[in-house]
Amino acid sequence: QVQLVESGGGLVQAGGSLRLSCAASGSTFSIKAMGWYRQPPGKQREWVSTIQTGGSTYYQGSVKGRFAISRDNAKNTVYLQMNSLKPEDTAVYYCRVDPGPYWGQGTQVTVSS
Repeated sequence: QVQLVESGGGLVQAGGSLRLSCAASGSTFSIKAMGWYRQPPGKQREWVSTIQTGGSTYYQGSVKGRFAISRDNAKNTVYLQMNSLKPEDTAVYYCRVDPGPYWGQGTQVTVSS
């Protein structure tokens, strides 16, 4: 089992930045890919970004160039640096690790205009 705890969410103005963190514990030896999903209010959960063990990164088109995913394998932590935030980025952001998948509890990101 893997437990995930996200942090770093909050309220920011459009154009601002936030950095989300997700710390994994438990059977962390099994973790391969780590990533982020988000669920805007009234919408389905959607994939945002993934980083693989070797460091390969992937981004949803709407966040490419604005967000950056990274990981610290020694700390079993994945980060999401979010810059140039837009109101449409408002969502609950969830950390995910694979195999599993395992999900974090979510952290709220609100971008005001």
